[in-house]
Amino acid sequence: MICGHHKGDTVPTISMFFGIIIRMYFAPGEHPPPHFHAYYNEYKATVDIRTCEIIEGDLPGRQTKLVLAWAELHKEELMADWRLVTSGEEPFKIEPLK
Repeated sequence: MICGHHKGDTVPTISMFFGIIIRMYFAPGEHPPPHFHAYYNEYKATVDIRTCEIIEGDLPGRQTKLVLAWAELHKEELMADWRLVTSGEEPFKIEPLK
């Protein structure tokens, strides 16, 4: 069965900085806690928005620091995006680290 609000395999990218890609989606298997996915080369991590901690996977040390610092700065926007994706809406882009 094809899920109506997922157009193909397009996963919304909400931010990109220093080679790190941040994505957020709510697939049928996704579940709380509110989280986003960070990708860097072959690394992938899932980050809890409320605690700004990696809850699955890993990233190299420097990228971990960058992603978690970014998450702290944008916690409210990330929670707003989480509410959007859990109701089938597209998340908003969030300002990258500079």
